[in-house]
Amino acid sequence: MPAREPLSVVIITYNNADTLERCLREVDWADDLMVLDSGSSDETVAIARRHGARVATHPFDDYGPQKQRAIDMALHDWVLNLDADEILSPGTRGVIEQALVAPTVAGYRLPRRERMFWGVQHRNSHRNGHLRLFDRRRGGMNHVEVHAAVEVDGPVRTLHAADFINDGDADIAARVEKINRYSSGLVANKLRRRQRFTGVRMVLYPPVFFLRQYLFKRYFLSGWAGFVASATGAFYVFLKYAKLYEARRSAHGGDDQPRV
Repeated sequence: MPAREPLSVVIITYNNADTLERCLREVDWADDLMVLDSGSSDETVAIARRHGARVATHPFDDYGPQKQRAIDMALHDWVLNLDADEILSPGTRGVIEQALVAPTVAGYRLPRRERMFWGVQHRNSHRNGHLRLFDRRRGGMNHVEVHAAVEVDGPVRTLHAADFINDGDADIAARVEKINRYSSGLVANKLRRRQRFTGVRMVLYPPVFFLRQYLFKRYFLSGWAGFVASATGAFYVFLKYAKLYEARRSAHGGDDQPRV
């Protein structure tokens, strides 16, 4: 294979000993592993060092800024941005290495499969693409609360033959806890955007979301796990708009006048 661009993998961690081993095992071929820890009390740091990663520590303030710090600490300009509970699927290494031979784009999306409690999302269901492989000279993390993501200035391609698995949310309780935390974190952003028709969205969007996930994105291929994932996703959508509606009522004195 012709020479490719050198690659840094960046990961932020906090007490991720249960997933970090699998994550690093699939990327230890990279030219640089950068782990930015937030003060873990478990074996996270020891695992990172065992895989040859450079480890730095910085107190966690928010997801986006912490990720950007890790990106800035990378040794190389082409960066693969992963979470500590994300694992490259077999064969993805070769796809990434080929993409980094004289790249002509600013970044690449990688399809992601979700852990669905007792199983993993079926390969033939729809996999959302996430911009994770990019040239940091042309982009970085945006400033969206909770769901901060990479944005780049330039064209982006999707590596359809690549794949990675989000290995979080091992059970329904963990998913519901995350849903509650994330939906609260998004309220400030939605208030700033002055998002309208909150009540209508709260009523109509959850069932639409469920049908889109379960039928059109083919989550039904994952059996009951796909049904539960679609239902909890719809609940997440409901909570986002319910909490936004609640925040707006509180800002107006909590009266009973309807506001949509």
